[in-house]
Amino acid sequence: MIRPKLISAALLFATAGAMTSGVSAITLELAKKCEALTAKAFPHRVIGNPAAGSAKGSGKDAQAYFNKCVKNDGKVDDDGSKEAK
Repeated sequence: MIRPKLISAALLFATAGAMTSGVSAITLELAKKCEALTAKAFPHRVIGNPAAGSAKGSGKDAQAYFNKCVKNDGKVDDDGSKEAK
């Protein structure tokens, strides 16, 4: 005889598994592309020393830029293109 608690636990896990979102991890290629774009947009103050900080913007700005790149599948508008218009 199957216990009622066991049935309830199985139903709970099945329901929780069905409710998880379909969010997937980013691909390696996208991560590398966005990292390269972020490094180009926010170069290090001292080459080869990331602890020295960025010559442009802050770490928070660089992180927002990277997240925007990932969100847009590697396509990010540069600020320079906006200023040229």
